Amino acid sequence: MDEDGGADDASRDTRRRNETATERLDRNWASLLQELRVVQTGVQLLTGFLLTLPFQQRFDILDDSMQMVYLATVSAAVASTALLVAPVGMHRLLFRRHRLDALVRAAHRCAYAGLVLLAVAVTGMTVIIFDAVAGLFPALVAGGCALILFMMFWLVLPLSMRDGAPKPPTP
Repeated sequence: MDEDGGADDASRDTRRRNETATERLDRNWASLLQELRVVQTGVQLLTGFLLTLPFQQRFDILDDSMQMVYLATVSAAVASTALLVAPVGMHRLLFRRHRLDALVRAAHRCAYAGLVLLAVAVTGMTVIIFDAVAGLFPALVAGGCALILFMMFWLVLPLSMRDGAPKPPTP
């Protein structure tokens, strides 16, 4: 079993793909980088947008509780940005040090944590926007719906797909 509770991917990959441990790490690193490229631009744009909000004329319509939601949302977005970009900095510091295994494991954890905080940030942004446009109750409903969507598509669905046994490749 691996650290995530599934079958040992390393030995299965080695048998099925006929690859060395280093080739597997290279493939995992490349796959992780592709995933991070998808989310990095979005999280950086969201963070930039959030950082400009207090300087907008209508920001003062947020009451004290919504300003707290805003600050929590900004904090989640900034932390998400840091975590989703962290693998690049780690790679630079570990380049040519033969630490790819540690890098892939750490980047994997950063990606998970960054995605959780991104979901929190987008949910918070949804609450703030709905509050400003439609009021507190619609904001809470919209935020709850956003949170449920993230949980369903980023947690429940992947976990349900994970339990299925991998099918052997057809010759």
